[in-house]
Amino acid sequence: MFPALPYRGPAGRRAAPLLALGALVASSLALAGPRAEAAESLLSQGRPVTASSQEGDGYAPSAAVDGDLTGTRWASQWSDPQWFQVDLGQRVDLSRAVLTWEGAYGKSYQIQASDNGTEWRTLKTVTGGDGGRDEVAVTGSGRYVRMLGTERSGGYGYSLWEFQVYGNTDGTPPASGAVEVTGSQGDWQLTVGGQPYTVKGLTWGPAVADAPKYMPDVKSMGVNTIRTWGTDGSTEPLLDSAAANGIRVVNGFWLQPGGGPGSGGCVDYVTDTTYKNNMLTEFAKWVEAYKSHPATLMWNVGNESVLGLQNCYSGAELEAQRNAYTGFVNDVAKKIHSIDPDHPVTSTDAWTGAWPYYKRNAPDLDLYSMNSYGDICGVQEDWEEGGYTKPYIITEGGPAGEWEVPDDANGVPDEPTDVQKAEGYSKAWDCVTGHEGVALGATLFHYGVEHDFGGVWFNLVPDGLKRLSYYAVKEAYSGSTSGDNTPPVIANMAVGRASSAPAGGEFTVRADVRDPDGDPVTYEVFLSGNYASGDKRLVEAEWRSTGDGAFAVRAPEKLGVWKVYIQAEDGRGNAGIETKSVEVVAPPVNGTNVALDKSTTASSFQQSYGDCPCEPAKATDGRTDTRWASDWSDPQWIQVDLGAATPVRKLQLVWDPAYAKSYDVQVSDNGTTWRTVHSTTAGNGDIDTIDVAETARHVRLRLTARGTGWGYSLHEFGIYS
Repeated sequence: MFPALPYRGPAGRRAAPLLALGALVASSLALAGPRAEAAESLLSQGRPVTASSQEGDGYAPSAAVDGDLTGTRWASQWSDPQWFQVDLGQRVDLSRAVLTWEGAYGKSYQIQASDNGTEWRTLKTVTGGDGGRDEVAVTGSGRYVRMLGTERSGGYGYSLWEFQVYGNTDGTPPASGAVEVTGSQGDWQLTVGGQPYTVKGLTWGPAVADAPKYMPDVKSMGVNTIRTWGTDGSTEPLLDSAAANGIRVVNGFWLQPGGGPGSGGCVDYVTDTTYKNNMLTEFAKWVEAYKSHPATLMWNVGNESVLGLQNCYSGAELEAQRNAYTGFVNDVAKKIHSIDPDHPVTSTDAWTGAWPYYKRNAPDLDLYSMNSYGDICGVQEDWEEGGYTKPYIITEGGPAGEWEVPDDANGVPDEPTDVQKAEGYSKAWDCVTGHEGVALGATLFHYGVEHDFGGVWFNLVPDGLKRLSYYAVKEAYSGSTSGDNTPPVIANMAVGRASSAPAGGEFTVRADVRDPDGDPVTYEVFLSGNYASGDKRLVEAEWRSTGDGAFAVRAPEKLGVWKVYIQAEDGRGNAGIETKSVEVVAPPVNGTNVALDKSTTASSFQQSYGDCPCEPAKATDGRTDTRWASDWSDPQWIQVDLGAATPVRKLQLVWDPAYAKSYDVQVSDNGTTWRTVHSTTAGNGDIDTIDVAETARHVRLRLTARGTGWGYSLHEFGIYS
């Protein structure tokens, strides 16, 4: 029931006209499955590991913390003693270790803990082991945990299918019981089971099926909360996985328009009682289903709709809709409270100008929620100036978004660097914690794995690679990244010919790259056509290294502003990614464009569609920001009268996305009798440069098959002598 949204962050705290807003919903909607009860967290899976030895390349230590209990294993050399240790990333209170042995098991071994990886405390000694699965209860704490094998069971070494360490990162069992907003004006706190609870969260992006894979990593960052945008029958496995890792969930409910165009339509909240009744019934169903789930922290009704309604209405009608929407949110809050009195209800917007509507129309909300990025520190100022009487959480936040940064020299948003993005997360958390007694925490944006335009801007782990921002959030939430291997740092990225890269030709990219840990760095170079064509994917560029952090990159054939990305990987699961824009222009053609401003006619042209009128003369005006466009039918033609017999040596056709798949180039001495000098049936919409050896007065394109459902459209019909 929830719409798929464009990967677009929300606006800042103050409204801007006709913003296209939204948030990544992706796969925060889960699949049905069995419910798990709350338990201590599995802390070791996917963490850095080392060992005294390994039997061979196929038996690396990492194989014993990959979650595969039967397919991969660590195996030591065939001698005593041997050890295997895992770095949990921070000091934790430990509860048990589970060792799943292969046939070569430890007959005698110790489970030890350390704060520094050097000085060890023995938590448990095991003798007379018989292999299989050993579940060893322990009491103690530490950042590092190891198995010190002192006696093998036979002539082989020690071999573990899996080494699992369980415990609690905050030294207490996961809180249970009612969740409440307690306190009084300006001195509020969130409590779980009577214990203070600060939301240290991330918005959730991976597929639900991958929750067991990623949730332990989320927990290792010091995260205690994740936020989703939609809750329905598919949500339960995500809640189960969160609970198994001691993480709680802000369960979202989606309402139209959800922040902007493409977000599910424009509801009339004044008159559409059917929609409101359906949503009320639907939400109540899932509150009943998940109100007792140990992962549920609170309910969040709607996302950015007060601001988003400006994309549907204006004037007095917009005001009426905003009042009606927030009144409906209050109806939902009352319904939820009647079903579940043990969890708070909030509602998210991306504009503090929404808060007066909530204050007036939604008194049953327990707290407010705000999505805010570059201007996040201003939320406190607006709250104080507005005289509000409810606390809030930040439900999305991080570095400045595409809609907040200045444009670069090519007229597109100037994306912050990796370093600036990391600083953005640190600043966001400082602003949240700085509003003591009012801001109750945050779910920062975004634990996502997409490796595309939006993913590189905001995701902490695009394609599973950890960014500087990942470690900034971990530092904020857990208090330390000491001992972590961190990503390469890219600085001073620059693009040669940034505003004039010839289509199909080469341009240069260079950057200074250093790895803080001295790891060898490998590179990839990607391109995104988001601004040129709307395609947000990152595609690998054709490139070659020219040494010393410099690369020669082949430009796309399609004109427009592209993004070029340098990705530097350290082989340890980390990456630095930096990006700049490059404008791709038509490659220069030797000779004189004899078609420039000459009489140009066509079989048809569009008079009023989009940027039209698109007369034939606009294909020979020397400008790539104007175009000729035909009717949407076959065949069509466009021709140029050069005024006199003229040597023609080359044509350059700069197509709009509405291109010709099949066409003929024809010339004529009298404009009546034509001879064909070039034909193609494989046009692809890129720039076509065609060699011709003719002398003629008239040159024509006979267009016989369109490449799209539209007509034919040319930015430039260049004829060179």
